[in-house]
Amino acid sequence: MLKKLLNYDLKSIFKVIIIFYILAIFFGILTRVFFGFRNSLVLEILGKISQGAAISMMCSTLINNIMRMWVRFKAHFYSDEAYLTHTLPIKKETHYLAKFLTAIITLFVSFALVFLVLFTAYYSKENLLVFKNLLLPVAEAYDSTIVGLIALLVFVLFLEFFNILQCGFTGIILGNRMNNAKTGFSVLFGAVAFFVSQAIVLAVLFLIALFNTEFMNLFVTNTTLNVQTIKSMICVAISCYTLVSVLGCVTNIYLFKKGVNVD
Repeated sequence: MLKKLLNYDLKSIFKVIIIFYILAIFFGILTRVFFGFRNSLVLEILGKISQGAAISMMCSTLINNIMRMWVRFKAHFYSDEAYLTHTLPIKKETHYLAKFLTAIITLFVSFALVFLVLFTAYYSKENLLVFKNLLLPVAEAYDSTIVGLIALLVFVLFLEFFNILQCGFTGIILGNRMNNAKTGFSVLFGAVAFFVSQAIVLAVLFLIALFNTEFMNLFVTNTTLNVQTIKSMICVAISCYTLVSVLGCVTNIYLFKKGVNVD
């Protein structure tokens, strides 16, 4: 049943955000084509316009991915559609896990789309060399490869976006337990959940800092940290955000199982 729910949710989400995928790729291709003509002022201007549109579509892809997940979550569990949803012989944790996995998959695809558009619009041997020269000193300083450095940073960003998305789920669950102003309370509770998640990450870092002098310098001084300490902090941050995502999932399932008020 989880597979069927996941398939249903993925179709619902991708049906909307695929429009932004297509537009982002389209303007990415236009950017590459227009910038290919270096001696034309008109085409250079058009290239700048299409570049701005491509960037806008990439941002819109990520934003609409998150917004659509929230809209879908609320519609599925707290609107007219919810009357059918809650009569199905499916456990509430299965319903939530379907949304949880849908969020991971769609967000991953959206991130991949952003990098595809960037590659389409800007890839060339010259740009690649400039990019390598820009990141190589940083990668060497952190005793890493360029690919490894990019992957690490992108993964942290992905976890940040996913945490925001899941905090929105928390806000919707709690907000719809109120008797009125449910949307406002959903926003409020979602913001509180986000700040709590950030507090958990900071609390873990501080707990580690109690046993690590270099980590403690992050809290008590503004001195530059050494390379190994920064690498350790990134790894701890990834572990913390992963833990927060799991805890958020468990908490939301617990709250969800306590009951749902449908208007």
